[in-house]
Amino acid sequence: MSGPNFFAVWEKESPETMQAFFEYAGKIQKNCGLDEKTFQLIYIAIQASRGAVGSVAGHAAFAKKAGATREEVRGAILTTLLTVGINGVADCLAAAMEAYDKAPAAG
Repeated sequence: MSGPNFFAVWEKESPETMQAFFEYAGKIQKNCGLDEKTFQLIYIAIQASRGAVGSVAGHAAFAKKAGATREEVRGAILTTLLTVGINGVADCLAAAMEAYDKAPAAG
């Protein structure tokens, strides 16, 4: 059984800090010099190296919306094996592929 959703708890307990965090993150994303697809693929790779399954799955859907192929999402995750090994990455691949397959296509 999983615990409560972190974001739901955060929003309930401290909506001001949650809003500030997402405004900050949005500014970085918009001003980092990367197109949306590249940003999402890099973000997926970094989060996969940390073993952040939920984040990887969520951003796989964002990457698909930004035009990334299933192969690019898979490649971003598998590339992390070269630097961090199996730990962290193992649980992320299946979650990302499932999330990608369920996400709507780029529009």
